[in-house]
Amino acid sequence: MAMASRKSLWLAACVLAFSAFAGTGHAGESDKPQLEKPLGVVELFTSQGCNSCPPADALFAELAAKEDIVALAYHVDYWDYLGWQDTLSRKENTERQYDYMRAFGSRSVYTPQAVINGRVHVNGASRGEVDGALARMAKSGEGMRVAIKVSRTSDRVMIDAGDAGNGPSDAHVVIVYFDPPQTVKIGEGENTGRKMTYWNAVTGIQTAGMWHGKAQRYELPMSEIAKKGGCAVLLQSVGKDGMPGPILGAAFIRKP
Repeated sequence: MAMASRKSLWLAACVLAFSAFAGTGHAGESDKPQLEKPLGVVELFTSQGCNSCPPADALFAELAAKEDIVALAYHVDYWDYLGWQDTLSRKENTERQYDYMRAFGSRSVYTPQAVINGRVHVNGASRGEVDGALARMAKSGEGMRVAIKVSRTSDRVMIDAGDAGNGPSDAHVVIVYFDPPQTVKIGEGENTGRKMTYWNAVTGIQTAGMWHGKAQRYELPMSEIAKKGGCAVLLQSVGKDGMPGPILGAAFIRKP
């Protein structure tokens, strides 16, 4: 399986990805305007120990560089037994994938799996399937339906979620923290000898509040955001069983 890893691709991706969440304002200023309704959200479930994942990781690097896509990578831990412990894996990431499995009515999990807008899952290494799902949802009204605007002052971040109109009326405001890009040399397992750069690897997830269909503002301390490599906010509906549902809106939270 070929992997798109040319130096020019990585350099271009670096510039774009860092600009997506690197703030430039002074204390007391709000962020420069950002897209309120991105094309969609791509959540990739991947592992350094899976030999099918490098092509998906390379495609994900391109997606992470796009300003109109909120791309998040969840490194899972269930392939660690193959001989290499994923240096970015977290138990919580694996749990989120299993929650999606139950929400979709699936019988198993796999990597590389890309969940699009919290609604469907596709092969994360297939550009056609990922791009196709994003385009279809944008046209069918299953894309980002609720505008989210992020601004900041010297000591806090404000998240403004818009009105749902005739859409769903309840969702969680989910904050997803992730690391800046980092390169890992894999020493054992199925990908022995590979040197991979990983983007937006998720390090934590928390629920910041509830949204009930009407425009509402949420505030977070800037001190908490500043400690993280990067952050995104997802407006995600949740079923009565607690399983994750469709993502209605999303945005990156820029650092100071």
